[in-house]
Amino acid sequence: MLKKADVTNKDCKSQSEEQETSLLLLGPVAADPKGCVTIAIHAKPGSKQHAIPDVTAEAVSMDVAAPPLEGEVNTELCCYCSEVLDLRSDVRKCPPPPHVLDKGGKSHEKAVKLLASTTPEEILEKFKMEVEKK
Repeated sequence: MLKKADVTNKDCKSQSEEQETSLLLLGPVAADPKGCVTIAIHAKPGSKQHAIPDVTAEAVSMDVAAPPLEGEVNTELCCYCSEVLDLRSDVRKCPPPPHVLDKGGKSHEKAVKLLASTTPEEILEKFKMEVEKK
């Protein structure tokens, strides 16, 4: 049995590294063991219309037709994600949206966590289909 003194920072780091490697990664889309899916997004505010010009290994590039003021980009980004992923038409209505902005509230680099049951493969395919529409 381990005593409190036997556990080192090294042990904690290796446990967190194991956790990170248990993620299913498909480019910008990742699923954790609990089933939550996270999407890495590079937002480009101030565009003329919503669009997904590119899907790279690092992030989904997303043009957002909203000024970068007081969270407007985040709201529009979530609405557009819902539309593309066929999750729900308007995130401004109740009940709560099927996804949340997990990171990047004031940054171009954002992470959106999906609360709906879907696979990373399905999400990535929908984003790629949206790029092809362009």
